[in-house]
Amino acid sequence: MMDLKELIGKREGENFELHREYLNPFLVRVLEIIGYDVVYTRGKGAWLYDADGNRYLDFLSGYSVFNLGRNHPKVKAALMQVLELDRPNLVQMDCPLLAGILAQRLVEVVRRSFPGLDTVFFTNSGAEAVEGALKFARAATGRPRFLHLEHSFHGLTLGALSVNGDAYFRGGFGELLPATAIPMNDLAALERELKRGDVACFIAEPIQGKGVYVPDDDFLPAAQRLCRKYKALFVLDEVQTGFGRTGKFFCGEHWGLDPDIVTVAKTLSGGYVPVGAIIARRGVHRKVFRNLERAVVHSNTFGMNELAMAAGIATLEALEEEGLVARAAELGARFQAGLVALQQKYELVVDVRGKGLMLGIEFAPPRSLKLKAAWKGVEGVKRGLFAQLIVMALMREYRLLTQVSAHGVNIIKFLPPLIVGEEEIDYALEALDGVLAEAHRFPGGIWGLGKELVKAALSR
Repeated sequence: MMDLKELIGKREGENFELHREYLNPFLVRVLEIIGYDVVYTRGKGAWLYDADGNRYLDFLSGYSVFNLGRNHPKVKAALMQVLELDRPNLVQMDCPLLAGILAQRLVEVVRRSFPGLDTVFFTNSGAEAVEGALKFARAATGRPRFLHLEHSFHGLTLGALSVNGDAYFRGGFGELLPATAIPMNDLAALERELKRGDVACFIAEPIQGKGVYVPDDDFLPAAQRLCRKYKALFVLDEVQTGFGRTGKFFCGEHWGLDPDIVTVAKTLSGGYVPVGAIIARRGVHRKVFRNLERAVVHSNTFGMNELAMAAGIATLEALEEEGLVARAAELGARFQAGLVALQQKYELVVDVRGKGLMLGIEFAPPRSLKLKAAWKGVEGVKRGLFAQLIVMALMREYRLLTQVSAHGVNIIKFLPPLIVGEEEIDYALEALDGVLAEAHRFPGGIWGLGKELVKAALSR
């Protein structure tokens, strides 16, 4: 009989060799270059641990998968109960109970934010939820084209890629679905495209994950009105921003939105079992599933699996019981105030933005001559390398996990779990203060790391 604990114990540490051989050798090399080639052996709350007992503060949270932190006891207990019950999972001509319960609870919480939404379709991921939302929009409108924002990120499958605003991800994959990118806050451009009468939907992240770009306060409400005027659907992608991340249960609440479709995933998994959902108006849903003949016209194999449904139910309960949405707003304000103080202290920092515990800090060329020369030496090789230096130093010196928030930008994104405490927030600010102080010292400081990174970039 297989002993998984024994198997892991015997092969712990082979991670990168296995991935180099069988998965993605270039990703392995990237992680080695930036110092992220750590073998983690345990996770708890906001922390990760390696084999030597060193702990790492995780301010990526699996791109917002771990809003509850890692290995939350309530979700873990729910999954263990399901396994012990030997449930009749994935009977493929069936209406499983836990899927119905989770759908009911999702509608109950979603309607507090978006009153018009009352139907659910479960998916395996955020990208699949976006794919389904695009498909639902075509069915509801009979129109072929989609609108999205520049810098958007809605996933990397072919349909989701069609509404991805970054040429880096789109390049090399051939012809995509008909879609047009709109500059954020440009209502005239949006209306010009909607007037053509062929738009199925306008899809937007209320705060963009790639870059932490926040729209002007009047943009999304006005965009929603324009979609209504020209009979296109208004779709909100809350895959990363939902479930308390921005200090509201759903980010669209900040602007009083009421979309036709919302996509969710990540946090709903509880950090254990992948699950996403398309939450839509009943009128949209009935355009897809409109009669007996088309009852299964859109489906998947694993979307309503019992473990995922149990994880989702437990996650919703934990968010409510622990007051994590209000906690994100409170601690996010503390974190943002600390980042603003660093902006005022250091010339390399030009912007701090975001809401709740979804925050970004942006860097720009310094004014002082010595630092200008150092900046040009790094950025002349590849745009965005300075921010990568900061990320590397935060990991190397403070064991703090962050990321450059998009390809070719000098923006770092912070996504701490919502269970994070004041101590962890203050530690992250202390770490960033220390690294930024080093970045403003030349020669020396973090610029030695810059030589290593430039050498690696030139040799790729």
